[in-house]
Amino acid sequence: MKKIILACGVAAAAVSLSACATVTRGTSQKYSIDTTPTAASVSLSTGQTCVSPCNLKLKRKTGFVVKANKDGYQEASAVVDSRIRGGGVAGGAGNIIAGGLIGIAVDASSGAMNDLTPNPLHLTLKPTEAPATAEVAPVAAPVETVAVPAPAADATVPAGEAPAAESAPAEAPTPGAE
Repeated sequence: MKKIILACGVAAAAVSLSACATVTRGTSQKYSIDTTPTAASVSLSTGQTCVSPCNLKLKRKTGFVVKANKDGYQEASAVVDSRIRGGGVAGGAGNIIAGGLIGIAVDASSGAMNDLTPNPLHLTLKPTEAPATAEVAPVAAPVETVAVPAPAADATVPAGEAPAAESAPAEAPTPGAE
């Protein structure tokens, strides 16, 4: 009976240690997203949403796409990758010592050996430009003043008299008016 209990204990230890990265790191990680400007609506291709800045707990196994939107700004997006990183390699090394191929298979399939990168993610949203068809308020045209030259001093006409027309024929002198 002692041998059976001992064998079961060894088997349980082997199974529990077989996935070292899964045990030590877990299959999820904290992930931070912030935007400039803040308070942008953030959506992930995995279905999660938040308002920036935000912190999420996400599965390490697969990458995803992040999109950020805010009124008056163009949409910004980024691709987040799931890659094997230092902590995952260390967990995998523990599998070689204690867990063997089963542990490596469990860690690889669960994503425990991976990290989501970049983390934290920063997205900068660019302001949208005013559409070309937008109505613009009319601007008053400047008033143009025209300078009128003053009449010459010798061309002064006494009040009440009309100036003589240049094209009028000259009158013949009347006899005896001299």
